[in-house]
Amino acid sequence: MSALRELMQPSRLTEVVDIGANPLVDTPPYLPMLRDGLCRVTGFEPQPDALARLERAAGPHERYLPAAIGDGERHTLHVCAESGFTSLFEPDAAQLALLTDFPRLAEVVDRVDVDTTRLDDITEIELLDHLKIDVQGAELMIFRNGRERLRTATSIQLEVNFHRLYVDQPTFADVDVELRAQGFVPQAFVATKTWPLAPVQWADRDAPTDEAHARQLVEADMLYVRDLARLDDAETVDDEALKHLALVMHHVYDQHGVALLALRELIRRGALDPSAEAAYRSHPV
Repeated sequence: MSALRELMQPSRLTEVVDIGANPLVDTPPYLPMLRDGLCRVTGFEPQPDALARLERAAGPHERYLPAAIGDGERHTLHVCAESGFTSLFEPDAAQLALLTDFPRLAEVVDRVDVDTTRLDDITEIELLDHLKIDVQGAELMIFRNGRERLRTATSIQLEVNFHRLYVDQPTFADVDVELRAQGFVPQAFVATKTWPLAPVQWADRDAPTDEAHARQLVEADMLYVRDLARLDDAETVDDEALKHLALVMHHVYDQHGVALLALRELIRRGALDPSAEAAYRSHPV
């Protein structure tokens, strides 16, 4: 894990920010870097139980804060039966009814008024290289109120929705326009999530069609990176940022092509010896 870091010689750890760090089924994508001491994580989780679990398991390069990131205004947090559905947005009953089990999972069991904090106003974050965000519909709100903080970021993993689960929830199209305006472009689908359309039941052998042929595209985890055609803009992406872009792309997402482009730009700038490209190509994984 440290071979590319030794080649790049960054001056610091990669700074990862995790908004909506609720530890559900999936492990965080940056876990390999965290385990090998290659990054530092600042996470945000407003749900007390989830925050407590994060704090109990935190290692030396992790810190978790209870702030609800948003637009700086007071909002209602809709606490759902399944915590992964909890959102600042009201669940949309009509859209949820189209998906098996979703009305039960997204049933609102409590409403709590919360004060949100703009990402740009978080003083604990000095630098941000990679952002992982999963906040059930509030992504666009956060991006619009985090433009200054995101200026140093080179990659973002976010959950985008194709099927609107909440009332007035921004969808993929809305979020994509904002991120492109900030200089980010889609790089890859990390995961695509579909769900059985109601009334199809899980493994319902008596249904006229099986579950695999009755699924709705709901959401996807997507990776965005700084526009690869503009990596030569040193004012937007400095040498250190390029190094951390390469590290995240290599170790977290297996995007060796992006890592190589970052490495080649560093060579062009004179920040790395030309032999670095051959060294990376000889052992890219």
